[in-house]
Amino acid sequence: MRCVIQRVTNAFIEIDGIRYATIGNGLLVLIGVENSDTFQDAAWLSNKIVNLRIFNDEHGIMNLAVTDVGGELMVVSQFTLHASTKKGNRPSYIRAANPEIALTVYEEFIRKLKEDNKVKICTGKFGAHMRISLVNDGPVTIIMDTKNKE
Repeated sequence: MRCVIQRVTNAFIEIDGIRYATIGNGLLVLIGVENSDTFQDAAWLSNKIVNLRIFNDEHGIMNLAVTDVGGELMVVSQFTLHASTKKGNRPSYIRAANPEIALTVYEEFIRKLKEDNKVKICTGKFGAHMRISLVNDGPVTIIMDTKNKE
């Protein structure tokens, strides 16, 4: 699984011109599932994200996790995170999991997030065309990949 994590002051998703989900202070997490991803990848990534200390403490040091600051999570599936641009100018998505596998792993990831912490979690709509608006705080943007454990 590959993800892009953005610390935000707020974010919202619109689908067909209608506001679908909104968060305040927290994390916007874009998730890409590839063919070889498992529920173990989902569990590792869930644990890593909720414990990631990227919020400022009283001294202005990034030392607090989303759970420490009462933050919220917005999770959006995004297969394009597995785009390969090695050849030509048209990205290949060969590594992205087919929708049936991706949805299963994505739903397990959401389940683990809900199980492991007490923060508000909202999601996009799997497979839908969405418009996401956000205010990146910092800016703080982190990329993680379960295959590299980074």
